[in-house]
Amino acid sequence: MELERKRPRLDPEQALDIEAPAALIAGTQRPSGEIPWCDGQKTDPWDHVESAMGLATAGFLPEARKAYEWLAANQLSDGSWYSAYLEGIAQDRTRDANMSAYVAVGVYHYFLLTGDRGFASSMWPTVSAAIDFALGLQAPQGEIHWAISPAGNVDRMALLTGSSSVYMSIKCALGLAGVLGRQRPEWQAALGKLGDAIRSKPHLFNMTKSRFSMDWFYPVLSGAVTGADARRRIERGWKKFVVEGLGVRCVSDQPWVAIAETSELALTLAGMGHLDQARVVFSWITDRRFEDGSYWAGFTFPDMTIWPEDRITWTNAGVLVAADAVFGLTPAAGLFSHRFWSPPAAR
Repeated sequence: MELERKRPRLDPEQALDIEAPAALIAGTQRPSGEIPWCDGQKTDPWDHVESAMGLATAGFLPEARKAYEWLAANQLSDGSWYSAYLEGIAQDRTRDANMSAYVAVGVYHYFLLTGDRGFASSMWPTVSAAIDFALGLQAPQGEIHWAISPAGNVDRMALLTGSSSVYMSIKCALGLAGVLGRQRPEWQAALGKLGDAIRSKPHLFNMTKSRFSMDWFYPVLSGAVTGADARRRIERGWKKFVVEGLGVRCVSDQPWVAIAETSELALTLAGMGHLDQARVVFSWITDRRFEDGSYWAGFTFPDMTIWPEDRITWTNAGVLVAADAVFGLTPAAGLFSHRFWSPPAAR
């Protein structure tokens, strides 16, 4: 059955152009369904999923579905994917836990947006195998070892951003399991151990990555850290990473604002329920666009030089997902909301 494009309903006062970013992603997508960073560059599984989520958010449902079908067709026997492809050919045979698990977020997002149980069911074996792969790399104290090398060796380094993203992936996989009537108590137990590691055991993670803003907000974005602890974490890192009126630094000691990280901070704030603050942060990037309406990847300051000059698919997807959370464009707008995941009695 052919899926129609269903453009989200917009409030005229929002003045959001969601068509142009999605059109960039769709125009970059290969006939196979693969979505590279941009023409001629690599595809990695995490950013491929992010791009599919952007497509679905903007109503490009056939393209999003094709992207997920590409993942299903290219999944390895252990449930993983390679870390980089070019026109379907593996370029980096590292098998990354976070990159592999993120398909669960994308498929659950697609279900929330469309209500398509048939598609969710068809993707369940892919999601289930991916989560099992990632949890096969969970350490006894709960953190996730980040990858298996091309030589087949487990790299026992744990990354806070990656483990936080896996936390979100497990939540979404459990949400999908609930929709489909599947039982995965071992996933629930693993989620509890991982959440405890993220919240209480910072020494388990590679602290050299603390310069990166994602290490700051991803524990909150994923919902591993919530409530007063989330507020304190965001407040502590605000001056380190946020350039008021411009956006979020990718790395704390470099004068480069990244549109993706700024979008994700807005998404994080919306997830915490801080919608007014999220809208302010999102407003900082709404005019950082090329003439075709797609968003820059980032820019240096104070000289305001666009860098890099590529039109990046997953950056534009991140803007779309954040816009949905901030303005409530689709039925999937609450996916990253802490309230969405809280027990009914606590809402």
